[in-house]
Amino acid sequence: MKSRQTGFTLVEIAIVLVIIGLLLGGVLKGQELINSAKVKNLANDFRNIPIYIYGYQDRFRALPGDDRNAPANLGGSAPAGTTIRAGNGNGTIDGAWDSATTNDESIQFWQHVRLAGFAPGPIVIGSANYIPSNAEGGRVGVTGANNLPITGLRGTYFICSAGIAGRFARQLDMMMDDGDTATGSMMTLDAGVAGTTPVATASIVEGQTYTVCMGV
Repeated sequence: MKSRQTGFTLVEIAIVLVIIGLLLGGVLKGQELINSAKVKNLANDFRNIPIYIYGYQDRFRALPGDDRNAPANLGGSAPAGTTIRAGNGNGTIDGAWDSATTNDESIQFWQHVRLAGFAPGPIVIGSANYIPSNAEGGRVGVTGANNLPITGLRGTYFICSAGIAGRFARQLDMMMDDGDTATGSMMTLDAGVAGTTPVATASIVEGQTYTVCMGV
C-alpha cells in the first residue's frame, strides 16, 4: 500500500504568513510607541527645568542654587533639621552640570526647586536618588554661563541630559531645535571623547550614547 503524503496547502501557508506579518507589525509598532514615549519624556526634562528656574526667580528674585537667602526663603517649607544650602548670589549657577561636589550651586539647584514646590524629589543633598535621571537612566543637570558644556552653545543657563541613545538624540533635536545636533540651542556631545566639541547629525551612531545639552 502506498503511503499518502500530506502537507500544507497554499491557503494555509498564506494564512500563516499573514499572521506572522501581523505579529511582526504589532511588535514593531509597539517598539515605535515605546521609543516615542521615551523621546517625549526626555524632551519634558528640557521643557520643565526652565519652568523651575523662571518660577523660582519670579517668586524669590533669585536663581535656584545661587540664592543667597535660600535658608530664609525656603525654611518654612523644609522639615525640621533640614540643612538648606545658600548660594553666593552672583547671578549664575556655579558648578558643572555633572558636578560631584555637593556644595556646588548646580547640586544645590535641586534642593531649592524642590523645597519651593516646583520639582519632585529628595531634598537632602547626597541622599539616594537626589540627582535626577532621565528616561534612559542618564544624569540630568543644570549649570550657568561660567561652565559652558558644549562649544558654541548659547544661553544663560544650560540643561544637560546624559546617556541618550543616538537615535533619540537626533529625534530630540528635530523636535526641539533645528534638526542639526551641532548647531542651534540644543547640541549633542560624544561623552566618550574628550573635549566639548559638538557632534554633527551625520556622525551620530544609533546605538551609541551621548550627552544632549540645551541653552536657555
